[in-house]
Formats: sequence, C-alpha cells, structure tokens
Amino acid sequence: MSPLLEVSGVSVSFDGFRAINNLSFRIGKAELRAVIGPNGAGKTTFMDIVTGKTRPDEGRVTWKTSEDRSISLLKLSEARIAQAGVGRKFQKPTVFEDQTVQENLLLALKKPRGWMAVLMYRPNDTDFAKVADLAQQVGLADALLRKSGELSHGQKQWLEIGMLLAQEPRLLLVDEPAAGMTPEEREHTTDILLEAAKTRAVVVVEHDMEFVRRLNCKVTVLHEGSVLAEGSLDHVTANQKVIDVYLGR
Repeated sequence: MSPLLEVSGVSVSFDGFRAINNLSFRIGKAELRAVIGPNGAGKTTFMDIVTGKTRPDEGRVTWKTSEDRSISLLKLSEARIAQAGVGRKFQKPTVFEDQTVQENLLLALKKPRGWMAVLMYRPNDTDFAKVADLAQQVGLADALLRKSGELSHGQKQWLEIGMLLAQEPRLLLVDEPAAGMTPEEREHTTDILLEAAKTRAVVVVEHDMEFVRRLNCKVTVLHEGSVLAEGSLDHVTANQKVIDVYLGR
C-alpha cells in the first residue's frame, strides 16, 4: 500500500550547517510512529519541512490526497498544507485561555475559512454534538464550560490535541506531548494518541523513553539530519550506533 506521506532525499542547510541530510521517511494512512534522537538531530526541522514552514534545498515530499492522488507538499503554502490534512501540535500548548473548552473546540471545527463564512458562523446542534464527542475523546467532557486558562498543563495539552482533531487531519505531528505531565496525565495522553492513530497517521516526537515504550509503535531515530535506525524500541535501543550517539551508555 502506498504511504500517506513520503519524504525522499530531503536536505536543508542553515548558514552552512546541514540540519537535514538526505532524509527519507514514509508513514502509512493509519500508523503511529515515534521519532527520537539527540538535540540537534533534525526532528523539529523535519516537522517544519512537512508543514511548509521550512523549504528544503533538495528532495521530495509527496502527499496522498483523500482522492488518492499524489501531490508535492513543497508546492503548497503552510495554510494549504494544513487544509490538505496535516495538523501540528507544538510542545507548548496554545489555547484561547479566556474562552471555554467548548468555545475553543467550536473555533477549531473544520469549516469554510473565508472572512464572510467566519463572520456569519453560528454553531448548530451538529457542531455542539461534534464538540461534545471531541471533548469525550480527549477526556475533557466534564470541563466543557470551564475557561481554558483554568485547566492544568496536561489538560491544556489534551484540549490542543482535541482542537487539532476538530480539523479532521489525516496526519498529526505531535511535539513532546508528555513534557511536564504527571504520570497519570502521560498515561491518558498515550490512550488519546493510540486512539487517534486508528483512523489517521500520527507522528510523535519525544524524549521520554518510557512514554515511547508505552506507545508500542515503530520508532525512527534521527541523527545529524538523517535516519540512523528504524524498528521497534527494543530493536533501535540495541543498535550500537544509537547507543553511541543518543543513549550514551
């Protein structure tokens, strides 16, 4: 089966420093993948390239549309890439703190984004039902009417994941979702991501090896901008090169 996203031979340099070096990566339509690697390995730049924030010097980034056509993401703007179905969650949660959980999720629903459509938008029963379902999925059903600024750090992370899911992405890029969470929050975050990956591709960039182990998925190790190893967590952590450059033991 052809992949949803395929990155082929991509390289990018900043002021002479090669951040991504002949990187190739592919992920299926309903697959969970963890991406690990030392600081400076190219993890963030990889996500920047996929979302259109950074343009590579060479290589291809191919996307399979919902109509099963292959297109190049390199020809699209950041906004068009998001509309095509690529969602990204940054490490620090960004929610509208003065708005309720319900209002945040309503704002994020996949809708026409023209200025007139936005101006005339009034949520209907279907929208409220979708939002209630999303809140249930991320564990915030009891907090729908709470102001988002009152939520714990972990709950804000879940709300942001819910806001991304509201946009119905086909690929979800998640940057260090477990950072700053309690063990219970980390466990719940694992459940959210495992559930999301049943119907879409999910790429999780993470440093917390225990969290990666709980995801129980294929792991890609980046080093100096290219793939160093790939496979199960046990497989890659037994790789001598990975031990030398990342695990340091």
